[in-house]
Amino acid sequence: MRWMALAGGLTLALDQITKAGVVHLLDLKTRGQIDVLPPFLTFRMAWNRGVNFGLGASDHDVMRWVLIGVALIISALLIWWARRDGFGRAAQIFAGLLVGGAIGNVIDRVLYGAVADFLNMSCCGIVNPWSFNVADIGVFLGAVGLALFSGTGKSGQ
Repeated sequence: MRWMALAGGLTLALDQITKAGVVHLLDLKTRGQIDVLPPFLTFRMAWNRGVNFGLGASDHDVMRWVLIGVALIISALLIWWARRDGFGRAAQIFAGLLVGGAIGNVIDRVLYGAVADFLNMSCCGIVNPWSFNVADIGVFLGAVGLALFSGTGKSGQ
């Protein structure tokens, strides 16, 4: 399970470091937007009170705690599943990405009441209206990787 712990820890650390750097040190929370490599990469501040793309967003504090609980339960179940099935290295890494990302967003909800999203990427005349963060990348890659590698067991190392 060390690969899962390593991937999860690195994902969580990278998520929190980038959020602290961009949101607080570069003061994106006040500035709102910073063009990095427009239009390919822009830092655009968004406080997400819902799930993906703000779905289910609510200003009610109950929803915040429900989302925190759901993320923690899913993370715990994923860790239990990985231990029970003896995930191989690849599946452990993807599980770690997902858990690290989920915990990164839980920390935001506890500290700020919402998830700090700031990465915005557009290309080829298509303007992306949504922002995301490193934790979201970890959750997405982890879910895709688990769909591909979770059935491999220890023999799939």
